[in-house]
Amino acid sequence: MPKSIAFIDDLLSRMTLAEKIGQLNLVTPGGETLTGTVVNTDVADKIKTGRIGAIFGVKSAEAVRVFQDLAAQSRLKIPLMFAEDVIHGQKTIFPLPLALAASWDMKLVEETARIAAVEASSIGIDQVYAPMVDVCREPRWGRIAESPGEDPVLASRYAEAMVRGFQGSDLSAPTSVMACLKHYVGYGGAVGGRDYDAVDMSPATLHDIYLPPFAAGVKAGAGSVMAAFNTLNGTPMHANATLIQRVLRQGLGFRGLVVADYTGVQELIAHAVAGDKAEAARLALKAGVDCDMVAEAYLDTLGASVAAGLIDEAEIDAACRRVLEAKADLGLFDDPYHRITWGRATQSVLTEANRAVARQAVAAASVLLKNEHDLLPLGKKGRIALIGALADDRVNMNGTWAVSGSPSTVVPILEGLREAAAGAAEILHAKGANIVDDRVLAARLNVHDWKDLSVVIDDRTAEEMLAEAVDLAGQSDVVVAVVGEAREYSGESSSRIDLLIPEPQKKLIRALKAVGKPLVVVVMTGRPLALTEEAELADALLVAWFGGTEIGHGLADVLFGAQSPTGRLPATFPYAVGQVPVTYAHLPTGRPFPGRFQKFTSGYVDMPDEVPHNDGLFPFGFGLTYAPVAYGPPRVDKVALAGDDDRLTVSVSVTNMGKRPTAEVVQLYVHDLKASVSRPVKQLKGFSKVALEPGESAEVSFTLLAGDLAFSVATSVDDLTRIREAGDYDIHVGRSSRDTQHVRISWN
Repeated sequence: MPKSIAFIDDLLSRMTLAEKIGQLNLVTPGGETLTGTVVNTDVADKIKTGRIGAIFGVKSAEAVRVFQDLAAQSRLKIPLMFAEDVIHGQKTIFPLPLALAASWDMKLVEETARIAAVEASSIGIDQVYAPMVDVCREPRWGRIAESPGEDPVLASRYAEAMVRGFQGSDLSAPTSVMACLKHYVGYGGAVGGRDYDAVDMSPATLHDIYLPPFAAGVKAGAGSVMAAFNTLNGTPMHANATLIQRVLRQGLGFRGLVVADYTGVQELIAHAVAGDKAEAARLALKAGVDCDMVAEAYLDTLGASVAAGLIDEAEIDAACRRVLEAKADLGLFDDPYHRITWGRATQSVLTEANRAVARQAVAAASVLLKNEHDLLPLGKKGRIALIGALADDRVNMNGTWAVSGSPSTVVPILEGLREAAAGAAEILHAKGANIVDDRVLAARLNVHDWKDLSVVIDDRTAEEMLAEAVDLAGQSDVVVAVVGEAREYSGESSSRIDLLIPEPQKKLIRALKAVGKPLVVVVMTGRPLALTEEAELADALLVAWFGGTEIGHGLADVLFGAQSPTGRLPATFPYAVGQVPVTYAHLPTGRPFPGRFQKFTSGYVDMPDEVPHNDGLFPFGFGLTYAPVAYGPPRVDKVALAGDDDRLTVSVSVTNMGKRPTAEVVQLYVHDLKASVSRPVKQLKGFSKVALEPGESAEVSFTLLAGDLAFSVATSVDDLTRIREAGDYDIHVGRSSRDTQHVRISWN
C-alpha cells in the first residue's frame, strides 16, 4: 500500500535542504534518449549523496537495479524514480499517436497504453513521458506525429484512454506506470510550425481548444504533467506561474507532479526572462515546476538562493513533497524493485498477444482516402509490383520517438505481403527511388540513427532505379507504390516548409502511373501531407502512417482484405501548404467562399473551386472503408430544451450495405447559429465506432448536455469562465466533418 501522509511528513522533517533539492533533480546518464546537447555527469556519486531524485533514459532492468542499489547507500535511502519516453509502445511499437487517434477507437488506444505500461514496468520504469495531448492545427510542426490531432474532443478522449491504460486501477501495482500529460500548454500552436517557437493566442482559444485535453487527463487521474518549451503570449511555460499554479493546480485541481522538459529551466535564459541559471531556477520553482530535467539549475543554485533570502525553503518543501508523494503512489517506498521482480518473472515483452494488438492497430488506424472501381482489397493472384524505398524497410517503420523499439523486430511491408500471398500471388519488388536525393537533407534525417540509417542514397542513378521499377510494373497486374516521409521527417525538431511527398518519389509515382496498370499509393507519414497530385494519379490512396512493429502484417491484412481500413483523419489534410494552419472548426467570415471563385470573398485565387477554400483536400473525420454504410436521418428526442439540467438524445441508424464486415465512425457535431461571439461552423461533440457485419444495422445514440454547448469568454489566461447561451443549434450527424445531416433544436 502507498505510504501515508504521516510517513511523508516524517521523511520531510528528517531531510536536509540539500537532500530536498536533490529530490528535484531529474537527470539522464546519457545513452540514446537525448533531445538536447546536455548529458549529466557524476551520476553515481550524486545518487549516493542524495543529489538525484529521478532518472530517465535507462534501457534495462540491470541498469535500474544498479542505480537503485546506489540510492540505497544514501543517508535516507530514498528510492529513485525511473522515467522513459514511452510514446507509442516500449518494445512492441504501435502506430504513431496521430495514427492511434486516427483509429477513433479509445478501447484500442487504452489497450496499447496498457501493453506499453506492462512492457515498460517490466524493466523498472515507473513514469512515462506520455501521453502527448497537444492539439495541433499546424501540420508543418513535426510533433503533430505525437499529437492526437486538431480537435479538442478527440484529443480529450485520447488523453483519458491513455491515462487509464498507463496507470491502470492501482498506480502502485507493478504493471502500472505514472502518466505524464505533455506539453503544458499550447505547444502545438507554434508560429510557422517551428518547433520550440513562440505561441500567441487569445485566452478563449486557449481554454476552448488547447486546455481541454489536459483537463480531461487530469480528471482521469494523471499523476504528472510536463511543462512545454514554448512561450505563451510572451511568457515561457517553465516560468508561467499563472498557468501552472492558478490554472492547472487551482483551476483544474491537479495535485500531482510537474516536471520540466529537457533543459527547459535553463532555457529561460535564452528566452530572455532570466539573467542566469540561479534566476531561471527561482522563476521555474515559483511557477510550480517541481523537477528540473537535466539542467541541474535547482541542484546548483537553490541552496544559495535560500541562504540569500531570494526564495523560501517552504517552496522547496512543497515541490519535494510532491516528488515523495509520487514515489509513494508508485509503491517505491514499499519495494523499489517490485517492477523489476515482476518483469523478470513474467517475460512480458514482445509477446505474440502484444504483436496481435499491434497488427490490429495498423488496420484500425489506416485511412482509405480513395478507392476507384473498388481496386482495394487486392486479390491474391497474379503479379503484384511492390515499389518504393519504404516497401522493404525496417528502420523507418517504427516512426519517430520509438526510443526502445528495435528495427530488428519490425515486420517490413514486403515480408508481410509475401507471407500473406504465399502460393497465391507473386510479389515483385523494386526500390524505384530514394526517399530523398539531397545528401544534406539525408544527413539531417539520419541525425538520430546511431546504428541504422533512415535514408540510404542508392549507389545507382535515379534513372536506373526508375527504369527498374517501371519495367517491374509493366510485368505486373497491379502496382503498389509505398511512398512518404523518412521517420525523422516528422517528430521533434522536424518542422517542414512544405507538405509534399519528396520529389524523387513523386517522379516515381508519375512514371508508374504512365505504365497504365492499376495503381495503389500507400503513404507512410507522421503528419498530414498535401496529397493533391497523388490523389489525382492513384486509383486507390491509403494513408498507413508509420505503423510500428507489425506494419507488414497489418498492412497486408488491409491490402488483401482480411481487415478493412477503418481509420478516419484526426487532422485535416490540406490541398496545399499555403492553406495551413487549417481546421474544419474554423470561424465563419463575413464574406464566405461561395463555392466558386468570386472576387472579394474568402478564398484563394490559385485554388480550384471544387475544393473548399476554408477546408482541406481531405477533411477532418474523413475515411472510406470496403463496405458502403448508409445513414438514416438524425433524430432527436425533443426539439426544444430549457435550462442547464436538460439533456438531448440524438440518434441515427447506420447500415452496412456491403458484403464485407466494416466499422463506421459515427460523428456528432454542433453549430451555434447565433451567439454573442462568432462560433465555429462545426464542433465535434461526440463519436462512436460501430462494428457492422454485412447487412447489419445499428442504432447509435449520443447524449448532449447543456455544458457541451458552453464556450469560453475568458479575457485572461486564468479566467475559467464559460457560458452557455440560449438559442438555436444545428445538430449534425455523419461520417466526416464535411458529410453530415442535421436537425435544428432550440435550447433556452
